[in-house]
Amino acid sequence: MTKPRQEPLAHLALGSQTTEDMTSAAVVLQALPYHPSLILRGETDDQSFLGGFRLAMGFDLPISPFCVVNHRETFALWLGPNEWLIVGDGADAKLASGLAGCHHALISVGDGQQIIAISGPRAIDVLTKHCPLDLHDQKRSQLWCTRTVLAGIQIILRSTGDSNYHLHIGRSLSDYTWRLLEDAALEFGVKTVAES
Repeated sequence: MTKPRQEPLAHLALGSQTTEDMTSAAVVLQALPYHPSLILRGETDDQSFLGGFRLAMGFDLPISPFCVVNHRETFALWLGPNEWLIVGDGADAKLASGLAGCHHALISVGDGQQIIAISGPRAIDVLTKHCPLDLHDQKRSQLWCTRTVLAGIQIILRSTGDSNYHLHIGRSLSDYTWRLLEDAALEFGVKTVAES
């Protein structure tokens, strides 16, 4: 019998801290529930690989730096010239079938990750306290993603819209990261949202 998954931040009882009124929040933090995700590796000059992905998933892989493709409930994040993070239900089975016979690698990483959402007008100020990237320079209309560090922690940072970001973090560092963000946001005013 399979045990139910223990969410990495369940011990913080974030649901009991949720506030109803978010309109005045300068920073909102949310621990997102489990999302199946995979690391996909392959070569962008391999047309059978790119075509197999398109056939399996119904959209093209992003092949330019910082690019994100959102297709229905699935996201593909460019991590490097031959590496992507794929987030979404059922992607593993689809890709295993669509890429059969192609040179590629698929690694399930969902259970090893926690996604923390940070949003609000001062979210970028909180992130820049601990992230060496010039995130103000990254502000743009399209979605983007990058590998970076936050206070020495390796993360994947994804823009999900204006002043909204998702941080993909190793589950063993999720408690530390949450507390770090919460502390950095105190001067602006921070509110938390229960998982949904």
